[in-house]
Amino acid sequence: MNDGRTLRPDGGDGLAPITAADIATQTGGRIVGDPSTAVCGIAPLDRATPDDLSFLAHRRYASWFADTRAGIVLVSPQFAELPGPAATRIVVDKPTDAMVGLLARFHRRERRSSGVHHTAQVGDGVRLGAEVSIDAFAVIGNDVTLGDRVWIGAHATVGEGSRLGADTRVHAGATLYPRVDAGERVVVHAGARVGREGFGFVPRNDGVLRIPHVGRCVLEHDVEIGANSCIDRGSIDDTVIGAGTKIDNLVHVAHNVRIGRGCFLAAQVGIAGSARIGDGVQLGGQAGVNGHITIGARAILTGQTGVIGDVPPAEMWSGYPARPHREQMRSAAALSRIARLVRPLERMLGREERA
Repeated sequence: MNDGRTLRPDGGDGLAPITAADIATQTGGRIVGDPSTAVCGIAPLDRATPDDLSFLAHRRYASWFADTRAGIVLVSPQFAELPGPAATRIVVDKPTDAMVGLLARFHRRERRSSGVHHTAQVGDGVRLGAEVSIDAFAVIGNDVTLGDRVWIGAHATVGEGSRLGADTRVHAGATLYPRVDAGERVVVHAGARVGREGFGFVPRNDGVLRIPHVGRCVLEHDVEIGANSCIDRGSIDDTVIGAGTKIDNLVHVAHNVRIGRGCFLAAQVGIAGSARIGDGVQLGGQAGVNGHITIGARAILTGQTGVIGDVPPAEMWSGYPARPHREQMRSAAALSRIARLVRPLERMLGREERA
C-alpha cells in the first residue's frame, strides 16, 4: 500500500505537485517563466526530469544546467539569465538553503506501525506512554519507561531501567544497554550501541580485572546517534551527550566523556575517556581526541586531527599533533619549500659522486 502516492526511486514521495508560484512564495524568490509549472520531486541537474525541481548555486555546474531537463530550477541572481533549457526558474539569494527548506515537502516518510507487535518482548514493570510503537521482535527490558509517541524499531533492544522521552526513535537493530537515559526527540540509528561498559581494565599479577561501570549514559533532548556508533556508559561518573548534538555514523565516545550542547561529530571520530567537549564544537571525520583533555566551546577540529592537549575555545585546529590551523598550514608550506630546495642539492651531490 502506498497511501495514494506515486513512489519514485530517487526519494521523492509523489505527493500533490507543487507549482512554481508556491515555491516562490515559500522561498521568497522571483519567478522567471510560467508560475503554473508544477513538479512532484527533487533531483540534481544532470538527472532531473520535467517533473523535478533542481537548483544551480555554483558555476561549476553550468554545463549540467545547459543540458538539464528539470521542470523548475532554483538559481542565484547571477545565473538568472544563464542560457539553458530550463524555462521556469526561481531566483533566490541562496539556492542551496532554499532547496533544503523544500526537502521536507518531497520527503518519503516511513510508514509507522501502531501499538506493540505481537512478536515483541516487553518486560515486567514497563511503562508505556500514549501512541507508543514497538515493532517486530524488539525487546524491552524490565522497568523501562517509554514516553509518548516513542518508536522502537524491529529487533531493537532497550535495556532494563532505561528511560526514553517523548518522540524518541530507536531504529531497527539498535541496542540501548541498561539504564540509558534519553530525552525527548532523540534518534538512535540502526546498529548503534548506547550505554555499553567502557574499555576499563586493571592489569594484575593474576590476570586482568575489568572495572565495573556503574555510571549512566545520558542523551539529552534532540540528540542524534548515527548508525553503528558506540557510546559507552560511565564508570563512576556519567557519559553525557548534550542537547541538540548530532553524531554521525561509526563514531566512538568512551566512558565518562561529556559533550556539550549543539556539537557536530562527523564519521569515525574517536573520543577517549573523560574528555570534555564544550558547546558548539565541530569535529571533522576521523578526528581523534585524547582522554582527560578539554576542547573549548565552538572550537573546530578539521578531519583527521589528532588532539593530545587542550584546545582553546573558538579556535580552528588541525594536523597531528593538533595545533592552530594557520600554524599547521604555514608548517606544511614550509616543508614544501624545503623539499624544493633539497632537490637541486641532491642533483648536485649526485653529479659530484659520478665525477
